[in-house]
Amino acid sequence: MTRARSNAGPLGAALATVLTGLTACVSLGPSTPAARFALQADFEGQPIAGPGPALVVAVPTAAAGFDGPRIVYVRRAHELEFFAKNEWADAPARMLAPLLVRALERSGRFQAVADARTPAAAGLRLDSELVRLQQEFIGRPSRVRLTVRVQLSDVASRRVLGAREFEVVEVARSDDPYGGVVAANRAVRRVLDDVVTYCVEASARSVDSSSAAPSNRPP
Repeated sequence: MTRARSNAGPLGAALATVLTGLTACVSLGPSTPAARFALQADFEGQPIAGPGPALVVAVPTAAAGFDGPRIVYVRRAHELEFFAKNEWADAPARMLAPLLVRALERSGRFQAVADARTPAAAGLRLDSELVRLQQEFIGRPSRVRLTVRVQLSDVASRRVLGAREFEVVEVARSDDPYGGVVAANRAVRRVLDDVVTYCVEASARSVDSSSAAPSNRPP
């Protein structure tokens, strides 16, 4: 009996080692989100060149907690939570950048609108920050809150022409991640319209004030 136990011992140990390794391979493998979503907006017409200066749009920054691809939800104030099986296709701030360019280039106000990472020369620069994008389950139905802060500056003088914060709240049609994504895209469309209106008005005021300023040239 002693001999039988001594033969089974090494074999059992070997089998245990193999099973442990297989378990480790399964448990340590990468986890793939069940669904990935995009921020999108539909635009009508084509870009229109206008009389105003060219504009470059910087890639938006994001507040802490909103700078990654995880979808944020809130069940109580000040506490951010993240859906485990649903993600954005990219960080929302980065997905917002091309949407801002496409919306602004259709305003008919600016000579051209381009991403600030391109070497294009421009008279104006738009900087923005994604302050929050979250689905709130504090009440029912849930709501999506999108807050974006923008700043418009004159490139040559580095003078800030204006800054404003826009916040939009959209009711989710279903209390789940997909309902929040659909509401988020509706909120993005509304914020884009607000940002375009603000930039058009701010740039027009800047041109008017420059034209009204007294000249320093001798008579």
